[in-house]
Amino acid sequence: MIKQTEFFTKKILVLGAGVSGISVADILQQLGAQVTLSDAKPAAKIDKDLSRLKTNGVRLALGNQTETLLDGIDYIVLSPGISIYIPLVAAAQIRGIPVMSEVEVAYRLSSAPIIAITGTNGKTTTTTLLGEILKTTGRQVAVGGNIGAALSEQALTVGPDSFVVAEISSFQLEGAINFKPHIAAVLNLTPDHLDRHHTMAAYQEMKERIFIRQDKNDYIILNYDDVTVRGMAARAPGNIIYFSRRQCLAQGFYVDSGNITLNWAGKTGVICAVSDMQIKGGHNVENALAACAVGYFAGASLENMAAVLKAFPGVEHRIEPVREIAGVSYYNDSKATNPESTIKALEAFAGHIILIAGGRDKNTDLTEFMQLAKERVDHLIVMGEAGPRFAEAAAQQGVRNIHSVPSFPAAVTLAHKLAQPPQVVLLSPACASYDMFNNYEERGKIFKDLVCRLG
Repeated sequence: MIKQTEFFTKKILVLGAGVSGISVADILQQLGAQVTLSDAKPAAKIDKDLSRLKTNGVRLALGNQTETLLDGIDYIVLSPGISIYIPLVAAAQIRGIPVMSEVEVAYRLSSAPIIAITGTNGKTTTTTLLGEILKTTGRQVAVGGNIGAALSEQALTVGPDSFVVAEISSFQLEGAINFKPHIAAVLNLTPDHLDRHHTMAAYQEMKERIFIRQDKNDYIILNYDDVTVRGMAARAPGNIIYFSRRQCLAQGFYVDSGNITLNWAGKTGVICAVSDMQIKGGHNVENALAACAVGYFAGASLENMAAVLKAFPGVEHRIEPVREIAGVSYYNDSKATNPESTIKALEAFAGHIILIAGGRDKNTDLTEFMQLAKERVDHLIVMGEAGPRFAEAAAQQGVRNIHSVPSFPAAVTLAHKLAQPPQVVLLSPACASYDMFNNYEERGKIFKDLVCRLG
């Protein structure tokens, strides 16, 4: 029997034939909607299998997109890769057609409370860690959003006594309408995706949509050490909880004498020593603090949180150890798609780094990144569309030993040739991957393959 929802019998246009778009199109069709999936790419350039959609009755409109696609449409659903600013969406808004993101659909379908994590950096690690923490409560946990399965798919797999944990990007929040997570966290905010949002003010506005519809029964976890994020409290209607790596707080979650510590509503306690955690670096301390804060208000015990922190190995593509060759360790940090994330990776090592960077340029400021590279990087290998600008910015900051290479394999080969103990080789691109790869995951996997083939 088809589940009766607000989407039943509605005519819905899903834009973007990526993972989320395909999943939500399939789900909405199964829920009794009449779905059209459209992508500006022709069928020959779409590398996903659409046969299941066609079998289930989804109409495909691939290639040239015209406004006739909007005729008779009740809702438009956007994949994260599709900007809300494109002309077709603008035309839909003029017609009064509601435009929503795939996570908005998930929110409307979910019978379980949604817990949402956003921020410029650290989302995947925090979300994955939090998922492990919440499993200790004995309740079913579904993890999705900007990682893994589409959130709308995950939302239908669990009941009201479960948790849906979501990594949420600014792209997904563009189409948030009623989206209201019971617990949300904002980890940090630094310049990113300005090629899409254009200004930091617009980018911040998108991030704040994660909590703007909360009420006093909900919780928002904010990074006290990030002044911009701390200031979001003025606009947050939910209960505000801070975390801090740098100072002890009157209330909240913080590091005291090397321990992750809770102090809230008269309850105090040490959760775990930072030195006992497997994931290293100041940024991961912040991720752990945020995950513990969310976990606490979701009902996890301090003892169980400690056990998870001590066992959690980190996530793939985030300062991931790959291999040691002749005393030189190789690390895959392909998920570093902006300079701030690469800065955090550089800070995780004492120095003597051979850094591979570059890719699709987001035109973010490189000053702080290159100043730190001057201190910690022995050789900087740049590649991709951003290569020339990275090389110029590095030279301006006095970085030595700058190497430009024509391809990704050439970068790995050169790094191997240059590396001598105690150096480490670090792929941390500070860029998107789309000039050479489909996504950062593919970039990281190819890096690991290339490293494993080295002598």
